[in-house]
Amino acid sequence: MKYVIWIAMTIVTLVMLMGGVMKLTGNPMATTSFSVLGLPPWVATFVGACEIAGAIGIWLRKTSLLAAIGISIIMLGAIYYHVMHTPLVEGVAAFVVLLCCALIISRKGTGVLG
Repeated sequence: MKYVIWIAMTIVTLVMLMGGVMKLTGNPMATTSFSVLGLPPWVATFVGACEIAGAIGIWLRKTSLLAAIGISIIMLGAIYYHVMHTPLVEGVAAFVVLLCCALIISRKGTGVLG
């Protein structure tokens, strides 16, 4: 089971790093959703920073559980956006990350480092 958790953590990390970097660099593909929802631009920057922090924190024993919970909250927001404003297929990645986080949470956080 340990390797399944590590695979889930790797998936979450890769998706969060990619999304976080795109938001922090102002990539329109990653930031448009925030304006569609009527949110100010700084929210995209904040979420991007949280995604990167979560991608790192998920690997640390002391923060793994909290990081997985935080990322889950972000993914619930992403799923809401895709359900309301895009074809559902565009929300598949967010749903997969949410499932991976649920697995990590169910194991009470499984950080590897620290």
